[in-house]
Amino acid sequence: MLSHDQVWSAVDALAERHGMSASGLARKAGLDATTFNRSKRRGGDGRLRWPSTESIAKILEATGAGLDEFVALMGGGTERAQRIPLIGLAQAGSGGFFDDAGFPVGGGWEEIAFPNVVDENAYALEISGDSMQPLYRDGDVIIVSPASSVRRGDRVVVKTKEGEVLAKELKRKTARTLELKSLNAEHPDRSFDLDQIAWMARVMWATQ
Repeated sequence: MLSHDQVWSAVDALAERHGMSASGLARKAGLDATTFNRSKRRGGDGRLRWPSTESIAKILEATGAGLDEFVALMGGGTERAQRIPLIGLAQAGSGGFFDDAGFPVGGGWEEIAFPNVVDENAYALEISGDSMQPLYRDGDVIIVSPASSVRRGDRVVVKTKEGEVLAKELKRKTARTLELKSLNAEHPDRSFDLDQIAWMARVMWATQ
Protein backbone atom coordinates (compact mmCIF):
# COMPACT_ATOMS: atom_id res chain seq x y z
CA MET A 1 0.00 0.00 0.00
CA LEU A 2 1.31 3.45 -0.89
CA SER A 3 1.86 5.91 1.90
CA HIS A 4 1.07 9.62 1.99
CA ASP A 5 4.79 10.43 2.36
CA GLN A 6 5.73 8.24 -0.61
CA VAL A 7 3.32 9.95 -2.99
CA TRP A 8 4.32 13.46 -1.97
CA SER A 9 8.01 12.50 -2.07
CA ALA A 10 7.51 11.36 -5.66
CA VAL A 11 5.98 14.75 -6.56
CA ASP A 12 8.97 16.54 -5.00
CA ALA A 13 11.45 14.20 -6.69
CA LEU A 14 9.82 14.67 -10.10
CA ALA A 15 10.07 18.44 -9.69
CA GLU A 16 13.74 18.18 -8.68
CA ARG A 17 14.61 15.96 -11.61
CA HIS A 18 13.32 18.63 -13.96
CA GLY A 19 15.10 21.47 -12.20
CA MET A 20 12.00 22.92 -10.56
CA SER A 21 10.50 23.51 -7.17
CA ALA A 22 7.15 21.92 -6.35
CA SER A 23 5.53 25.30 -7.06
CA GLY A 24 7.32 25.54 -10.40
CA LEU A 25 6.12 22.07 -11.34
CA ALA A 26 2.54 23.03 -10.49
CA ARG A 27 2.76 26.14 -12.69
CA LYS A 28 4.26 24.17 -15.59
CA ALA A 29 1.34 21.76 -15.35
CA GLY A 30 -1.19 24.60 -15.47
CA LEU A 31 -2.12 24.25 -11.81
CA ASP A 32 -2.25 26.86 -9.08
CA ALA A 33 1.30 27.49 -7.85
CA THR A 34 0.31 26.52 -4.30
CA THR A 35 -1.17 23.14 -5.27
CA PHE A 36 1.80 21.17 -3.94
CA ASN A 37 2.79 23.45 -1.06
CA ARG A 38 3.70 21.58 2.11
CA SER A 39 1.04 23.51 3.98
CA LYS A 40 -1.59 21.86 1.78
CA ARG A 41 -0.49 18.32 2.50
CA ARG A 42 -2.36 18.25 5.79
CA GLY A 43 -5.64 19.83 6.75
CA GLY A 44 -6.08 22.23 9.66
CA ASP A 45 -7.41 19.31 11.65
CA GLY A 46 -4.30 17.23 10.92
CA ARG A 47 -5.92 14.98 8.34
CA LEU A 48 -3.74 13.89 5.45
CA ARG A 49 -4.38 15.50 2.08
CA TRP A 50 -3.38 13.63 -1.06
CA PRO A 51 -2.63 15.03 -4.53
CA SER A 52 -5.54 14.40 -6.87
CA THR A 53 -5.24 11.94 -9.74
CA GLU A 54 -5.94 14.87 -12.06
CA SER A 55 -2.99 16.88 -10.71
CA ILE A 56 -0.68 13.85 -11.00
CA ALA A 57 -1.84 13.28 -14.58
CA LYS A 58 -1.10 16.92 -15.39
CA ILE A 59 2.43 16.90 -13.97
CA LEU A 60 3.20 13.67 -15.83
CA GLU A 61 1.98 15.25 -19.05
CA ALA A 62 3.88 18.48 -18.38
CA THR A 63 7.18 16.68 -17.76
CA GLY A 64 6.70 13.83 -20.23
CA ALA A 65 7.23 11.33 -17.42
CA GLY A 66 5.48 7.98 -17.46
CA LEU A 67 3.45 6.49 -14.65
CA ASP A 68 6.14 3.84 -14.21
CA GLU A 69 8.71 6.59 -13.59
CA PHE A 70 6.45 8.24 -11.02
CA VAL A 71 5.92 4.93 -9.24
CA ALA A 72 9.69 4.32 -9.22
CA LEU A 73 10.18 7.71 -7.56
CA MET A 74 7.96 6.58 -4.71
CA GLY A 75 10.70 4.12 -3.81
CA GLY A 76 13.10 6.96 -3.06
CA GLY A 77 16.59 5.81 -2.32
CA THR A 78 15.62 2.15 -2.03
CA GLU A 79 15.74 1.62 -5.80
CA ARG A 80 18.87 -0.12 -7.05
CA ALA A 81 21.17 2.24 -8.93
CA GLN A 82 21.59 1.50 -12.62
CA ARG A 83 24.98 1.84 -14.28
CA ILE A 84 24.77 4.06 -17.33
CA PRO A 85 27.42 5.10 -19.89
CA LEU A 86 29.18 8.45 -19.48
CA ILE A 87 31.33 10.63 -21.75
CA GLY A 88 32.18 14.30 -21.83
CA LEU A 89 29.88 16.57 -23.82
CA ALA A 90 32.89 17.70 -25.86
CA GLN A 91 33.59 14.07 -26.85
CA ALA A 92 30.03 13.42 -27.95
CA GLY A 93 30.61 14.99 -31.36
CA SER A 94 33.27 12.43 -32.20
CA GLY A 95 32.34 9.39 -34.22
CA GLY A 96 31.72 5.98 -32.73
CA PHE A 97 29.74 6.92 -29.63
CA PHE A 98 26.19 6.96 -31.07
CA ASP A 99 24.21 5.09 -33.68
CA ASP A 100 22.14 6.90 -36.30
CA ALA A 101 19.17 7.19 -33.90
CA GLY A 102 21.25 8.78 -31.12
CA PHE A 103 21.54 5.70 -28.91
CA PRO A 104 24.90 5.06 -27.18
CA VAL A 105 27.15 2.45 -28.80
CA GLY A 106 30.81 1.45 -28.74
CA GLY A 107 33.27 0.76 -25.97
CA GLY A 108 34.71 4.20 -25.30
CA TRP A 109 32.29 5.09 -22.53
CA GLU A 110 32.94 5.24 -18.80
CA GLU A 111 30.11 4.32 -16.39
CA ILE A 112 28.37 5.97 -13.46
CA ALA A 113 25.69 4.70 -11.10
CA PHE A 114 22.41 6.58 -11.15
CA PRO A 115 19.17 5.59 -9.36
CA ASN A 116 15.70 5.21 -10.84
CA VAL A 117 16.61 5.42 -14.52
CA VAL A 118 13.57 4.20 -16.43
CA ASP A 119 15.10 4.33 -19.92
CA GLU A 120 17.51 1.41 -20.35
CA ASN A 121 19.23 3.37 -23.15
CA ALA A 122 19.86 6.47 -21.03
CA TYR A 123 23.36 7.90 -20.91
CA ALA A 124 25.23 10.69 -19.15
CA LEU A 125 27.18 13.66 -20.50
CA GLU A 126 29.60 15.68 -18.39
CA ILE A 127 29.41 19.42 -19.00
CA SER A 128 32.59 21.34 -19.78
CA GLY A 129 32.97 25.10 -20.05
CA ASP A 130 30.55 27.90 -19.23
CA SER A 131 28.27 27.97 -22.27
CA MET A 132 25.33 26.59 -20.26
CA GLN A 133 25.69 28.62 -17.08
CA PRO A 134 23.91 29.33 -14.83
CA LEU A 135 21.72 26.27 -15.40
CA TYR A 136 24.56 23.79 -15.87
CA ARG A 137 28.13 24.40 -14.76
CA ASP A 138 31.47 22.88 -15.62
CA GLY A 139 31.56 19.37 -14.15
CA ASP A 140 27.78 18.90 -13.88
CA VAL A 141 26.40 15.68 -15.36
CA ILE A 142 23.19 15.57 -17.39
CA ILE A 143 21.20 12.37 -17.90
CA VAL A 144 19.84 11.99 -21.43
CA SER A 145 16.96 9.73 -22.48
CA PRO A 146 17.00 9.05 -26.24
CA ALA A 147 13.75 7.07 -26.05
CA SER A 148 11.69 9.89 -24.49
CA SER A 149 9.42 12.12 -26.54
CA VAL A 150 10.53 15.74 -26.90
CA ARG A 151 8.26 18.78 -26.69
CA ARG A 152 8.61 22.54 -26.76
CA GLY A 153 10.30 23.84 -23.62
CA ASP A 154 12.23 20.62 -22.97
CA ARG A 155 15.99 20.76 -22.51
CA VAL A 156 17.60 18.71 -25.24
CA VAL A 157 20.90 17.49 -26.61
CA VAL A 158 21.15 17.88 -30.38
CA LYS A 159 23.80 16.50 -32.71
CA THR A 160 24.17 17.94 -36.21
CA LYS A 161 25.30 15.88 -39.17
CA GLU A 162 28.52 17.89 -39.13
CA GLY A 163 29.28 16.53 -35.65
CA GLU A 164 28.40 19.56 -33.52
CA VAL A 165 26.72 18.66 -30.21
CA LEU A 166 24.61 21.25 -28.39
CA ALA A 167 22.65 21.29 -25.15
CA LYS A 168 19.79 23.77 -25.53
CA GLU A 169 16.07 24.26 -24.92
CA LEU A 170 13.67 23.27 -27.69
CA LYS A 171 12.06 26.52 -28.74
CA ARG A 172 10.16 25.37 -31.82
CA LYS A 173 10.10 22.51 -34.29
CA THR A 174 8.33 22.68 -37.63
CA ALA A 175 8.19 20.32 -40.60
CA ARG A 176 11.37 21.93 -41.91
CA THR A 177 13.24 23.70 -39.13
CA LEU A 178 14.44 23.33 -35.57
CA GLU A 179 14.82 26.36 -33.30
CA LEU A 180 16.88 26.07 -30.14
CA LYS A 181 17.06 28.51 -27.24
CA SER A 182 20.41 28.96 -25.50
CA LEU A 183 20.58 28.13 -21.79
CA ASN A 184 23.06 30.98 -21.34
CA ALA A 185 21.79 34.44 -22.29
CA GLU A 186 25.29 35.42 -23.45
CA HIS A 187 25.21 32.76 -26.17
CA PRO A 188 22.98 33.06 -29.26
CA ASP A 189 19.95 30.94 -30.01
CA ARG A 190 20.40 28.55 -32.94
CA SER A 191 18.24 27.53 -35.87
CA PHE A 192 18.73 24.57 -38.23
CA ASP A 193 17.05 22.95 -41.18
CA LEU A 194 15.88 19.49 -40.09
CA ASP A 195 18.03 17.84 -42.72
CA GLN A 196 21.06 19.21 -40.84
CA ILE A 197 20.13 17.31 -37.67
CA ALA A 198 21.42 13.81 -36.95
CA TRP A 199 19.36 13.32 -33.79
CA MET A 200 17.82 15.05 -30.80
CA ALA A 201 17.31 13.60 -27.30
CA ARG A 202 15.71 14.87 -24.13
CA VAL A 203 17.63 15.84 -21.01
CA MET A 204 15.79 14.15 -18.15
CA TRP A 205 17.83 14.97 -15.07
CA ALA A 206 20.98 16.70 -13.93
CA THR A 207 23.35 15.98 -11.06
CA GLN A 208 24.85 19.13 -9.59
